[in-house]
Amino acid sequence: MSLRLILWASAALAVILVAANTFFIVDQREQAVVVDLGEPVRVINPPGAYDPGLKIKAPFVESVIFLDKRNQPLEAPQEEIISADQQRLVVDAFIRYRIVDPLQFYRTLHDEQVGADRLEPLVNSSLRQVLGSASAADIISDRRDALMGQTLADVQARSARARYGVDIIDLRIKRADLPQANQEAVFNRMRSSLQQQAAQIRADGEANKREIMAGADKQVTITLATATEQSFSIQGAGDAQSAALFASSFGKDPSFAAFYRSLQAYEGSFVDGDTLVLSPDSDFFKYFKKGPNAK
Repeated sequence: MSLRLILWASAALAVILVAANTFFIVDQREQAVVVDLGEPVRVINPPGAYDPGLKIKAPFVESVIFLDKRNQPLEAPQEEIISADQQRLVVDAFIRYRIVDPLQFYRTLHDEQVGADRLEPLVNSSLRQVLGSASAADIISDRRDALMGQTLADVQARSARARYGVDIIDLRIKRADLPQANQEAVFNRMRSSLQQQAAQIRADGEANKREIMAGADKQVTITLATATEQSFSIQGAGDAQSAALFASSFGKDPSFAAFYRSLQAYEGSFVDGDTLVLSPDSDFFKYFKKGPNAK
């Protein structure tokens, strides 16, 4: 290989190396912080502007840090808090934030991973402060939206004081539950309470049953007594009418009345195979011998 070819190859390599350290591409979803010997000097494609594409920097002197221009999610670790009514709750929250001042973000946090590490304890601290002043019922359902608004405002204020260069867009609680041990205790209390309610309902039902049965028995007794009284009254009226008819018939035909009374006596005597020992000449059997005209 000749010396001239070596020189040309070295020159081409130097040009490529200088070009690689001079030109860079900024994606439309990113913003680039140009750093001059460790000091951020300018931003390319900053928030509110649209300037992506091929860019130039001073080779070997300036470097480029790329930051995401979009809204970014951050899942805060689960945090156990104690509510105002001394209930222990496990809170799982997340935030959405956006880098709005890339130069300040770089000076304070340097990169996105450090930013996430700094924002997580800030969010957890705000959750403990705001939610710790509310009851468990408010956190879980009653005032959840209002508490989220207070927490978001607190996180935004803390971030502004820390000069992170970010805008906290939203904060939400994904889950707010009792710890596992507390869940079991609450479940046991709920089960005991429901068992007591069931026992009370069964006792009330049994008492109502006895009351209804007693009322029914009373009504049956009253009905039977009324029916018996009516039957005796009807029977008495029938007996009185029968006696009146018999007396009337006796006055009209005494012999027939005597005959009828004897038949009743026969009917009452000859039952169940009874045996009567009487004289054949007894007046008791005169109607067997002489018929209705016997005397």
